Amino acid sequence: MERVLYESNRHLPPTMNAQQQNAVDYIKTLVKPNDTVFTVLRHVSASGMNRWIDFYVMQDNEPMRLTYQVALALGEKYDTKRNALKIGGCGMDMGFQAVYCLGATLWPIGTEEPHGTRNGEPDSTGGYALNQRWM
Repeated sequence: MERVLYESNRHLPPTMNAQQQNAVDYIKTLVKPNDTVFTVLRHVSASGMNRWIDFYVMQDNEPMRLTYQVALALGEKYDTKRNALKIGGCGMDMGFQAVYCLGATLWPIGTEEPHGTRNGEPDSTGGYALNQRWM
């Protein structure tokens, strides 16, 4: 079966620079499909159009902060004033959206093995490879 890029990956840059690729490689050493990425909402702008979110994974029962690496991997802005990833938009769960984009960036053509089911079918889509939970 030939693998094709999923339409949901249109947010990805056509090519990654070395810094983005290093961030992706580093994150892949820490997370596998079906792992949970924990998100913390650090701030919401007065207009409600921007959010600053932190990202963590659990390693040896300790939270490990991945926010800067996530920002690099996604090609998004890391805000040094708030020490969090700045995400624009509203009207949806922006933590889920960021983790979905992270999964799609880590596995742009999907995971090698299905990591779950979606709509009753085996699912290997990269965007749904990671779980998200608010802390």
